Amino acid sequence: MSSVRYVAIGDSFTEGVGDELPDGTTRGWADLVAQGWANANAEPVEYANFAIRGKLIWPIVREQLEPALALKPTHLSFNGGGNDMLRPRADIEHIADAFTQVLRRCDEEGVTLILLSGADPSQQLPLGRMIRRRGDALSRAVLARATGRADVVRALNWPDADLGTPPFWSEDRLHMNARGHHRVAARVLDALGLTPPADWWELPSLAAGGLTGLRYYRTHVGPWMRRRITRTSSGDGRIAKYPEWVAVPPSA
Repeated sequence: MSSVRYVAIGDSFTEGVGDELPDGTTRGWADLVAQGWANANAEPVEYANFAIRGKLIWPIVREQLEPALALKPTHLSFNGGGNDMLRPRADIEHIADAFTQVLRRCDEEGVTLILLSGADPSQQLPLGRMIRRRGDALSRAVLARATGRADVVRALNWPDADLGTPPFWSEDRLHMNARGHHRVAARVLDALGLTPPADWWELPSLAAGGLTGLRYYRTHVGPWMRRRITRTSSGDGRIAKYPEWVAVPPSA
């Protein structure tokens, strides 16, 4: 068995939405972390990922945490709350309480928690100032729950001003593109005391473009609003991409 058994739980951020490979599969920062970890240690990493897009934070905890811990990981990464912050009556303290629950269960199981904050999309989104204000408040509330816990690995992306700029985001402006996911993976590896590939921090610029004006609202904002009205989720009917261990060997 590998000395590193890493499992990820969360929503679209951790699933990897926005970093789609040519064959249509979703990669994302957590997949990249597993590969980078295996490369740095020169040995395979056992990796699982329960994240599903569209999930609110407490359903993540209720549905993903215990199955993830049942795999007996050495490390568990957790992020959530981005979908909650977009709701009209977001309760920041209630969202942050989920992090307390995850930390408690990781302590009970002897698992090292990797605590992430998501990147800040507010520069290019409608209601951006409200999203930024709520994200700042959530960051403070979550960090307060990890005060004095040097054993908790912190990979904080929300304060990264560069990561909040358009070149790191996909066409929908809500999910990072491949460049953004690589930068987050680099930050996680750095927080673990490992050295990521230098170009993961600043990959070559992707082609400029994307929808603007009414085309953007019709293509991306409209479907999001319909899901809110009908109380559906982009993750409905989806299953975790790696609900069991997969061995990630070092790459050449």
